[in-house]
Amino acid sequence: MLPHLKTILSAAVALLALSGVPGADAAACKNPAVRKEWRALTKTERVEWIDAVKCLAQLPHDENLTPTVNRSISNIVALNASGSYYDDFVYMHMDLNTRIHFTGLFLPWHRWYVAVYENALKTKCGFRGASPYWDWVKDSADVHDSPIFDADPESGLGGWGDPANDFRVPNGAFSNTSDFHLTYPSPHTLRRNYTLQPLLNFPLPGFLTAADEQLDGNATFTPAERDKLVNGFVGDFKGFQSYFESFNGSHGAVHLTLGGDLGGTCPDDAPSDCVGGPTFSANEPIFWLHHGMVDRLWTQWQDKHPENKHAFFGGSVEALENATYYKEFPNGAAPFFNLNSTMPSDGLFPQPRIADVMSTTAGMLCYVYE
Repeated sequence: MLPHLKTILSAAVALLALSGVPGADAAACKNPAVRKEWRALTKTERVEWIDAVKCLAQLPHDENLTPTVNRSISNIVALNASGSYYDDFVYMHMDLNTRIHFTGLFLPWHRWYVAVYENALKTKCGFRGASPYWDWVKDSADVHDSPIFDADPESGLGGWGDPANDFRVPNGAFSNTSDFHLTYPSPHTLRRNYTLQPLLNFPLPGFLTAADEQLDGNATFTPAERDKLVNGFVGDFKGFQSYFESFNGSHGAVHLTLGGDLGGTCPDDAPSDCVGGPTFSANEPIFWLHHGMVDRLWTQWQDKHPENKHAFFGGSVEALENATYYKEFPNGAAPFFNLNSTMPSDGLFPQPRIADVMSTTAGMLCYVYE
């Protein structure tokens, strides 16, 4: 190779790494990273991931973060420049809430989001592993007593929150006495509130049946439900996503069963105009494990049938005005996305195309699931 060409290529690779692109050599993807289930990690590996997460929470706010959704639409608090780089990831999710949920971006955007987050752990905090995931199907029979809620102060994700203290997590590496602090929607420590029937008194009329509202959250992520999701909807991306992301689907049920930050409930001392929902759910470190599992199931569905591999369809506008409109467009109304559509990144990273993340071993990505 000519010396000057080699120099140019080396500089390009370095630029990609600095910009937060997950895999500069992902086009080749000859040695994909292996994402493992949390319980398959050694204690040392769990500590390394936790330490890197807490490291991001100590880094300063990135001034490149530029909200792109009007706050009259996003219903979120103003950007707080005193927050951390971890908070920046949370705020990006908050700002883009209406663009990345119940639209065609839900699966590809969150796949990209976990990937750039993993890359930030590596480039900014020295993490050497791959993003773990939480296989909540294994815990569907008893979420409350899952070993994932480990109280170890160094390697544990912590247990359930204290109801006498706004459900703040009292133990584990992210406890209310640790150095892990959150900024949105108001300064607080991690909150977690086990909720067996998270759909009771559902606020949107007509979207759920009375039986749906009575569902135990864990009934939506049993082995049978996983198999129905992964084995069904052949070539039907819209059907797959809408079943997965539906209000009584497994994605939302995990959020709401854990409650607190992952469930999007406002802290007691939040501003009076705080609006709950999925906006600040990325406060919860388990968010990244949860969406690793969401991505894993999408990957398994993609690999199940050739028709699934590149299947994609979805609109750019949430259709939540009423139940009839939602049932017609559960993953977004027109204008519709295509594989060349770009995904928003609020100035923190270059905007990827949907096509760039349709495979975990091509485009800008290079990883597999164990």
